[in-house]
Amino acid sequence: MKKLLILLLIIFFALNAFGGKGGNPLVGQWGSYDGKDDLVIVIDDENQGLVIEKDGFKHKLTKENDTYTFKNKTEYVQVDLNPSNGNLELSSKNKTIQYKKLIQFIELNLLNISFLLILGFIGGLVSGFIGSGGAFVLTPGMMSLGVDGLVAIASNMCHKFPKALVGAFKRYKYGQVDLKLGLIMASCAIFGVLVGIEVQQKINTTYGNLGSDLYVSLAYVIVLTTIGGYVFYDAFRTQNTGGIEKKSKLSLVLKKINLPPKTKLKVADSIISIWFIIPIGFLTGMLAATIAVGGFIGVPGMIFVVGASSLVASATELVVAFSMGLIGSIKWGLMGLIDIRLTVIILAGSLFGVQIGAYGTTFVNQNYIKKVMGTIMLLVALSRGIIIPSYLSELNFIHINDNINGFLKDLSFVVMCLALATGAFMITKSMWLAKKD
Repeated sequence: MKKLLILLLIIFFALNAFGGKGGNPLVGQWGSYDGKDDLVIVIDDENQGLVIEKDGFKHKLTKENDTYTFKNKTEYVQVDLNPSNGNLELSSKNKTIQYKKLIQFIELNLLNISFLLILGFIGGLVSGFIGSGGAFVLTPGMMSLGVDGLVAIASNMCHKFPKALVGAFKRYKYGQVDLKLGLIMASCAIFGVLVGIEVQQKINTTYGNLGSDLYVSLAYVIVLTTIGGYVFYDAFRTQNTGGIEKKSKLSLVLKKINLPPKTKLKVADSIISIWFIIPIGFLTGMLAATIAVGGFIGVPGMIFVVGASSLVASATELVVAFSMGLIGSIKWGLMGLIDIRLTVIILAGSLFGVQIGAYGTTFVNQNYIKKVMGTIMLLVALSRGIIIPSYLSELNFIHINDNINGFLKDLSFVVMCLALATGAFMITKSMWLAKKD
């Protein structure tokens, strides 16, 4: 554990040494709304200033009181970000032109590929163990490499369904999957995915990539803090009752309500109205499409509403994840937002991790799965919360200098690494001790 903390500190200081580089929201490729004009803003490696490349010419951007300008032929042009939508505005005496930030696929090198393989393995390990978790660590992980939010979500969903298929098949053989519950949830989740993608598109069109990133981060904080806190509470409550997992009070109340049609779930050991399952499935799909964390609605929903055990819920969610990932991949793919390179690399690592994680559930205390889930949720929520001021600053809602902005991004990434490392440590330690006993 000490070695892990030392490694994380080294990563943090290494990142902080380069903090802020490439973190300026102006940096990137921009295109006009009519598609007839584009420009690129980059960082000058020599003086660390900004350079705008437009119409075949390069101009140095001059900064004065948080305002950037450059001289284009005979006139000075002011460069600003529109706080309402995150668009780039070039203003001169005669006119103002707005540009939207274009989706870009990152350049892969050996370091990035290695990071993605490790990220995929740990994400798969967590996903196989708790039935979810890979998605919510993979998307921020890819974004930390400079991947646009929509590309990260789309590529994540694409890698998700083959990994989920492997995990679902593995845990089905262990008798942990309630297939009927999974199919009902999946049918509702597919509809939620289609609605969620439309919501994400609307946000991106209105507020740009920064708006999408801010929306994703806020949703992470709200959803993961709420659900993670309750899961943690329930885990310790169960522990105080002798470690025996009991059905939630809510599920027992809902079971008594005679609202047809009702369905008998054999593996989940529950009889409940389908009308209580439908909203869980829909919200799972919608959240998966918008922020790629559908499992954090689906798994707790199956535990506390349906009355399934944490073991069965985590296994059944993999069936839902497969269905959502397949439909979502088709939809995102038709929009040209899937980076198949990221998908393949992450999948290569996660296919190994998900099998190990699934194997671990066969001899690990069910209540411990809740503790792992709650711990990872809260750490990721903290990671996303740290970076929110940075997004607000880049959208010009608040003012933060470049150094603090870079520091927040680095700190957010380190906390995300801590979430990954902590989850992997808790899972492997529990498996090792259980196997040893």
